[in-house]
Amino acid sequence: MQVNRPDEPAYAGGATFQKLPLALDASDLEGADIAILGAPMDDLVSNRPGTRYGPRAIRLAWDGGGPPEAYNIDLGVDPFAELTVVDHGDASVVPGNAVASHTGIHEAVRRIVAAGVVPIVLGGDHSIAYPDISAVAANYGPGELTVVQFDTHADTATEIWGVKYSHGSPFRHLVDENILQGDRLIQIALRGYWPLPEEFKWMRSKGVRWHRMEEIADLGIKAVAERVLEEIPDDNNLFLSVDVDALDPAFAPGTGTPEPGGMTSHELLSAVRKLVLVKGLAGMEVVEVSPPYDPANITATVAHRVVLEALSAFALHRGRRTPAPENP
Repeated sequence: MQVNRPDEPAYAGGATFQKLPLALDASDLEGADIAILGAPMDDLVSNRPGTRYGPRAIRLAWDGGGPPEAYNIDLGVDPFAELTVVDHGDASVVPGNAVASHTGIHEAVRRIVAAGVVPIVLGGDHSIAYPDISAVAANYGPGELTVVQFDTHADTATEIWGVKYSHGSPFRHLVDENILQGDRLIQIALRGYWPLPEEFKWMRSKGVRWHRMEEIADLGIKAVAERVLEEIPDDNNLFLSVDVDALDPAFAPGTGTPEPGGMTSHELLSAVRKLVLVKGLAGMEVVEVSPPYDPANITATVAHRVVLEALSAFALHRGRRTPAPENP
């Protein structure tokens, strides 16, 4: 269903991602390559709320107009000319009922995957990783899905304030419940003052690998991305989990648990591009955008561009093409 008129500016018309067609029903997903899905919930945050408004803010963070197009000058591709991308609307969430919201998110992602379409989920707090990664992982055998997580926090607690499936614990339970193998979880940009030794001990016991922000600062993001690629099995499928607090608050102030000393926007975009170019994409989430704390939509804009970067790289990967940057 087309919900926007041709050639209208970005600030006019319906609020689908990049003015994409709206595909609300399962039958509308037929023939699509990628489906954008919103997961608007913040019931399970431990600090600042507001991520329930994240999906809408990310969708609106575009300054172009007209039909969907986004020519990537660093890759030489417009993903919307190469891929069929639709907006599947938002998952069914219930304010104040996190269990019901997780169920709705899982069902929406399962519906997308069942149609043979790659889901890109816009959060929402990071607790959505449990239902959306579970739905994607169900499509693969044990050990066939690798998750690369960009995050300042490992999110491997057993619970946060007594809540088991919190935004600080999804990866603990994904691994403990054998939905994801520990040696198929790779984390990038950890820094700050959590997790504690107890969580790191568990992570080591499960084979989880991580690359601290200091490693990025010392070696550069290109070298770290190469290390991550070496850690991903050749026959694996890649799910990207991007928590915007992986970025320094200077680049992403609109998030619930900001931590100074993080990645630059360029580092994050570069790493996402590299990983998807080489490994493709089985699914993706971009989480923890909190518009009430986001002056001038800085965080929503970089989150939007993270999605565009992944789409652009995926278009080349699917087409078995190499980047053709616009050099002189």
